[in-house]
Amino acid sequence: MDIAKRITELREETGENRKEFSAHTGIPVRTLEDWEAGRRTPPEYIPRLIEYQIRYEKLLKSSKKD
Repeated sequence: MDIAKRITELREETGENRKEFSAHTGIPVRTLEDWEAGRRTPPEYIPRLIEYQIRYEKLLKSSKKD
């Protein structure tokens, strides 16, 4: 899977639009747009970091509910 597609999938997994995802991750909207469109390629580790952040936040939410 290419990096652009993975970033798009991660964003869609959160249910956020680009602007919301930008605020959530701290990545500028324009950068997200360029990555998702394939105009620019992020470093290989970026999708992993985003995925870790999302998983960590889900774990925190689930542990607070218990």
